[in-house]
Amino acid sequence: MGYKDDQVSGVLEAIVFLELVRRGYKVYIGKLGTKEIDFVAEKMNEKLYIQVAFKLAGDDTTEREFSPLKSIKDNYPKYVVTMDDVWQRSFDGIQHVHISDFCCSHLGDLTVLLAIVGYYFSL
Repeated sequence: MGYKDDQVSGVLEAIVFLELVRRGYKVYIGKLGTKEIDFVAEKMNEKLYIQVAFKLAGDDTTEREFSPLKSIKDNYPKYVVTMDDVWQRSFDGIQHVHISDFCCSHLGDLTVLLAIVGYYFSL
């Protein structure tokens, strides 16, 4: 049994959402004109903008994920989180990070990430 990209993307979004909540952020879905930002996370004086995708398989996907973040004119951190094996670290100031790096950069505990992923893929 295989998985479709949109199913994996949904699981990745859930992982990122749960990780942000675990870190103490209030998490919202952002809108900028007709564009949607997967997550706007706020805590005290911090704000993060995050797009989540399974993989940046082509120019269309890359444009869809980076475009909303490029339109934001403030200087808060912006991330595109994927499962790409090879990626560009930064594009116009937007960080492209692997899901494991995103979760473990502040977590230090890979066990939680593995438990969440294992649960969703066992369904």
